[in-house]
Amino acid sequence: MKNAEPVRVGVDTGGTFTDFVALIAGRLTTAKVLSTPDDPARAILEGLERLGIAPEQADLVHGTTVGTNAVLEDRGAPAAFVTSTGFADLLTLGRQNRDALYALEQPPVDPPVPPERCFEIAARTAADGRNLATPSDRDLADLAHAIEASGAEAVAVCLLFSWLEPTLEQRIADALPERIPVSCSHRVLPEIREYERGIATWLNASIAPRLAGYLGRLADALDGGRLAVMQSSGLTISADQAAERAVHLLLSGPAGGLAAAAHVGRQLDESRLLTFDMGGTSTDVALLEGRPRLTAEGRIGRYPVAVPMVDMHTIGAGGGSIARIDAGGLIQVGPRSAGADPGPACYGRGGTEATVTDANLLLGRIPAAVKLGGRHALDVDAARAAMQRLAENAGLDVDAAAAGVIRIANEHMSRALRVMSAERGLDPGRCRLACFGGAGGLHVCELAESLGMRRAVVPARSGVLSALGMLVAEPGRQITASVLTAAEGLDADRADEVFAPLEARAREELIAEGTAADRIEFRRRAACRYSGQSASLELDIAPPDALAERFHAAHEAAFGHRLDLPVEWVTARLDARGPARLDRVPPPDDVVEVPADAGDVPLFARGDVPESGLAGPAIVLDADATTWVAEGWTARRSSDGHLLLDRAG
Repeated sequence: MKNAEPVRVGVDTGGTFTDFVALIAGRLTTAKVLSTPDDPARAILEGLERLGIAPEQADLVHGTTVGTNAVLEDRGAPAAFVTSTGFADLLTLGRQNRDALYALEQPPVDPPVPPERCFEIAARTAADGRNLATPSDRDLADLAHAIEASGAEAVAVCLLFSWLEPTLEQRIADALPERIPVSCSHRVLPEIREYERGIATWLNASIAPRLAGYLGRLADALDGGRLAVMQSSGLTISADQAAERAVHLLLSGPAGGLAAAAHVGRQLDESRLLTFDMGGTSTDVALLEGRPRLTAEGRIGRYPVAVPMVDMHTIGAGGGSIARIDAGGLIQVGPRSAGADPGPACYGRGGTEATVTDANLLLGRIPAAVKLGGRHALDVDAARAAMQRLAENAGLDVDAAAAGVIRIANEHMSRALRVMSAERGLDPGRCRLACFGGAGGLHVCELAESLGMRRAVVPARSGVLSALGMLVAEPGRQITASVLTAAEGLDADRADEVFAPLEARAREELIAEGTAADRIEFRRRAACRYSGQSASLELDIAPPDALAERFHAAHEAAFGHRLDLPVEWVTARLDARGPARLDRVPPPDDVVEVPADAGDVPLFARGDVPESGLAGPAIVLDADATTWVAEGWTARRSSDGHLLLDRAG
């Protein structure tokens, strides 16, 4: 029966599954459907139908990979790049960084924008904000004609020092044909460092048409239902504003998982979580200390993305990662994935190559009677046949090959966890490991052991946690602006002068998507550095008159020393957010059918796990995921339904 009232729905589109969490009559209901990479909206509509939600009823928050895939697969719209005279090669030259530092011959790399779509114009601002060159009306008309002739479907405008004086960029945008979308750097990333600003603007221009087209088709299919999108910062934005900020959506899906993990940390009163999100195609690792950490030094593929995004490390290892034999006769796992079509061999959809999921099934960690997404039976014979071929090539029996696949996959993921912890000077043993995603619970105990961790958690609804994150995330904006002023002697009036226009812009955008003005909260941050340095550290700006001294202390804490140099305030960063759609998550009450023939390992539904705990080895079933409790570990259920794991002894 369909409900008359709007229904809040979180949707996360992954490479293998599209996950749903819906709040229906005060109860959270979940669903999983196989993704449809050719048109992600089809899987979304299928999931809504399965949940009994009419499209027009949906109040939907979406984590999308459309922009990310467009960048990684080089399928963005052909975009023109417009810059000041003499700087047409800006994006091609980049920072001269090398993937292989000591290689005498570097492999050729195609420029982001081909030379025939790079345009120069006599428009230049000096470093002090003075106007050095202004294009004539004839110059602007010639530019518009050349861009149209180039076949560009979008335009990125990035003039020197436009973050100081944006009027020249805006004049160029106004002179271009209305049918061609234009991204200006003073709107996308009004900060110093012209290369990073240029790349962000070009990425925004390139993926915006693809993203706008997809979101437009999805909005039409919802037929009046509300649609918002997760941003890379872990904050949501309405779909009608999203295309203008397309570059801010490149980590849309993974950010949802971190928003939900932060919520779990608050429920458990855990100040530090090392998170591990293992889906069918990839694994995302991050460190949470309260809210998700943000970085302005992220990368997508080979491109730096200087807009604020959650700080995470991603590897090509997931449940669908394909195992193979390399030239030396050794088993390798990933990064190639079976994806959603055909998927792992055990999905029974024509897959013939052994995957991590097939290995878990054959080792008994996934009960053979479990149904995929609660609907589709697993094909054990197909999984065994695929693993048999791998085993014969490796000179092993099937069980040994399956165990080898798991060990190798675990080592890949353990290495990723070390990147975000030990390699940053943090002992992972001081954290609780939070595993989620459809495959996370199958590997949690072994990963914790490999890192010397004794505590872990598999959150309630772990298999669809990223979708839940869409509902617990707050609507908001991360807005930045370069300042370049002395930190010594800074007062509240100067800070207000910088932040007031940023707050006005954020307030206007949030009110436009339905957030009440009196519910918007602002947090002011300042990125500072020593004069002459390139790298900066980010601090709360309040109180402004103590900013310089707090930077000295932060620098000493981070690097072991302080310098007798002036401190510069480089960048203003504003965090603006409203209330989340869902501030309280009810504990799960799903009824999970436990197969009668469970094999040699005890099998429990999560709801039957006692708060006093159970000892491994054991398998815990959810409606959307399975957890392997290894020998030497105990599991107990918290009042919120989370599965708390502890190493015995």
